[in-house]
Amino acid sequence: MEVAANCSLRVKRPLLDPRFEGYKLSLEPLPCYELELEAAVAEVKLRDDQYTLEHMHAFGMYNYLHCDSWYQDSVYYIDNLGRIMNLTVMLDTVLARPREVFRLPTDLTAFDNRLCASIHFTSSTWVTLSDGTGRLYLIATGERGNNASEKWEIVFNEELGNPFIIIHSISLLKAEEHSVATLLLRVEKEGLDMKGSGFFVSLEWVTISKKNKEPLYYWQQTEEDLTVTIRLPEDSTKEDIQVQFLPDHVNIVLKGQRFLEGNLYSSVDHESSTWIIKENNSLEISLIKKNEGLTWPELVVGDKQGEFIRDSAQCAAIAERLMHLTSEQLNPDPDKGKPPCNAQELEECDIFFEESSSLCRFDGNTLKTTHVVNLGSNQYLFSVIVDPKEMPCFCLRHDVDALLWQPHSSKQDEMWEHIATFNALGYVQASKRDKKFFACAPNYSYAALCECLRRVFIYRQPTPMSTVLYNRKEGRQVGQVAKQQVASLETNDPIVGFQATNERLFVLTTRNLFLIKVKTEN
Repeated sequence: MEVAANCSLRVKRPLLDPRFEGYKLSLEPLPCYELELEAAVAEVKLRDDQYTLEHMHAFGMYNYLHCDSWYQDSVYYIDNLGRIMNLTVMLDTVLARPREVFRLPTDLTAFDNRLCASIHFTSSTWVTLSDGTGRLYLIATGERGNNASEKWEIVFNEELGNPFIIIHSISLLKAEEHSVATLLLRVEKEGLDMKGSGFFVSLEWVTISKKNKEPLYYWQQTEEDLTVTIRLPEDSTKEDIQVQFLPDHVNIVLKGQRFLEGNLYSSVDHESSTWIIKENNSLEISLIKKNEGLTWPELVVGDKQGEFIRDSAQCAAIAERLMHLTSEQLNPDPDKGKPPCNAQELEECDIFFEESSSLCRFDGNTLKTTHVVNLGSNQYLFSVIVDPKEMPCFCLRHDVDALLWQPHSSKQDEMWEHIATFNALGYVQASKRDKKFFACAPNYSYAALCECLRRVFIYRQPTPMSTVLYNRKEGRQVGQVAKQQVASLETNDPIVGFQATNERLFVLTTRNLFLIKVKTEN
């Protein structure tokens, strides 16, 4: 049985500043602009039965403001009329009102069991959309940019069961096909054997493909067997079909023409394998696996003519297989009653959650864990898209600092790259009791967090001083300083959305959209 490799995150020492002295509060005013919304944001409150920590993490702190990473300073939100509204900033002094770019086909207010609608900008011309009822849309937008006449058109939509939110999506273009892979998140109820809260978090990977030609066959698999389905030509009879099973080989002939032949990915019990003609004029072949539990990434080695269909039972099995990565106890340490130090001597912002977490990499074909990093006390802070062509970065607390990591799919020796450091931010953010959203500029020039109401805190990277300062305590000159700025919004409505670009911060309440100009120098 293959075991995932244990590895660690490699910190780049040149990106750390051991002599960082802290943030200096700056009273420089931040230009702030306010736009009143035509209709309120479509906020979905958690129901009485959505009381668990899983629901709160997934939906209770949901960010209703969406940033288009392909076009700087362009944000979107969905209002309670079912409209997707866009604001693209050209000039701060002449702000246009948010404009409608798309309207959801269904009336969301008619659904009791729904989540917040979610959007992800897959590419510069594609968008994935969930209306919160369990339906997934793929939308062609054309080049969005500054074109006010862009038209969003639905090219795919399908009901996928229980409501979900979209975590991420990517566009994959090959010579043979164009596909969009989307990661969906659900919180689902356990079966009869309930543990803990009775709910679990489910991730589902959905791929939407447009092929130039129809797949030659479709196949599914379970732990024990594989099922191959082939659409037969019209008027096919049993005499027109020849199927030969060997332990590592299959040969299918239809009406005298070789249909599929080659070496199987793994061995099968050829004597127990069978085939049958179904009523819908299709050939169904059942192959019994010799190695039970082995996940096949392909049916016939090197053959690309078929399409793999993942069923719900297999998704449940994969979820069960990943349960070992979590613990029902917040702190499984048997010596937790013997703390190594006096916790009363720690400040509150020095105390970490006891919950342990891991960073895992999964193989896209086998869906098995290949690399695991035990994060320990490296608390997760937030995610940000630095380059829309790359995977999202994630920010972790390391000691007092906050370190930004860029995942790479192709670099085995540098799978997670340390690309930026926000000095002392891990310590600073822990002292903010009412913090709700965290963000940073894609160029790392600043980080920001907002509280549930009104206040926004901005932490800039150290910059050279125009005048010379002297540190009397250490007897040395200070060449640069890091500034902290605070903006207080003129509203009593709770903040429901927060996004950062290199130039601006966008803050969304249910009835207003605020723009804070962070980059004030030319």
